[in-house]
Amino acid sequence: MDFPICLVENADGELHVVPGAIKYLMGLNQHVVVVAVVGLYRTGKSYLMNKLSGKRKGFALGATIQSKTKGIWIWCVPHPEKRDHTLVLLDTEGMGEGNHG
Repeated sequence: MDFPICLVENADGELHVVPGAIKYLMGLNQHVVVVAVVGLYRTGKSYLMNKLSGKRKGFALGATIQSKTKGIWIWCVPHPEKRDHTLVLLDTEGMGEGNHG
């Protein structure tokens, strides 16, 4: 996967699973290692996930308190050490977003 895709959309406070993302996950034929990050808004969650991916760009980063991540996004990348594993990174919108996003 070259870039993150949305797994769960947050549209006007309602959560919806994105069927294409589920289809992608169901098609994985390797062991998976899931890493999820949750926390307050604007605390570096997306930055950390980009670092774990081993790539410079991927999850959107913002320069203000306004969130760039809505819902839950996934990025599947090769595991850095185990050849037969996929690293599934889950990036979430920050807690407390209702007041800032």
